[in-house]
Amino acid sequence: MSATISAKPGRKLISGQVRAGWLLLSPALLHSFIFILIPVGAAIVLSFTDYSFGDSWSWVGFENYGELFKDQDFRAALWNTIVYAVVVIPVSMAVALVIALGLNQKVRAIGFFRTAFYLPTVTATVAIATIWLWIFNPGSGLANGVFSLFGLAPAQWLTDPDTALPSLMIVGIWQGLGAKMIIYLAALQGVSRDLLEASSLDGAGRWQTFRNVTWPALGPVQFFVLITSIVGTFQVFDLVYVMTKGGPGTETTVLVLDIYQNAFQALRLGFASAETVMMMILIAAFIGLGRLIQKADAND
Repeated sequence: MSATISAKPGRKLISGQVRAGWLLLSPALLHSFIFILIPVGAAIVLSFTDYSFGDSWSWVGFENYGELFKDQDFRAALWNTIVYAVVVIPVSMAVALVIALGLNQKVRAIGFFRTAFYLPTVTATVAIATIWLWIFNPGSGLANGVFSLFGLAPAQWLTDPDTALPSLMIVGIWQGLGAKMIIYLAALQGVSRDLLEASSLDGAGRWQTFRNVTWPALGPVQFFVLITSIVGTFQVFDLVYVMTKGGPGTETTVLVLDIYQNAFQALRLGFASAETVMMMILIAAFIGLGRLIQKADAND
């Protein structure tokens, strides 16, 4: 009897905690339902229609999806987005980790360096794009000025099909370093000092300590940085729109820019919705691939 009586207050406490948890979660859940689930559902439904902001529309089934891969602009945007992501994501993560490792040491003016690396993250992308437009200016830009010091010919950075997309990749990598660096830095400061000291006492060098102690400790953080990088990279728009508007030709057209052009310039909302659904599938595929890579790395 006494055990039964003592169990009841425990159940009430747990149920009260559950209710409090759902209450605290309710604003976030409501926000996700209104601004994520409903728009995603609407995009999926509209992708099966020929809706174009008019009063009349009809159900076309998979016609938009069939037309997607016949559309040269979509194929170009899909390829450019994949290439952009494949280059920017791993390079930015690697560089951010190296910077975080450096800033995790005892160096002078550490606060200044941390602020300097993080500053691009909180700066408006339009402002960043404007600065880099000057840097890549073929006549008076800083990039060609540096080239001239070494006797190299000036480059048409944003108007040459061979350099336009790589130039945007440089800006994308640079802009995303700050956020990744801060996350890595926080994770590095949480690595067990006992393990680091034990590794040092065992005679392990810096690389061995990093590979066997630091790197495994960064596993969950690596996956979080990877997921946010994938989502952010596939959603790149304002940087491309300000710097190249997708040119020259379609050399720097990315998926979000093509979706914008189809939806709000060509008024083909049904077709643009099909593009959006394909982009979501592509993001999910990249996240799944990242998950497999993380599992394989954890099992090594």
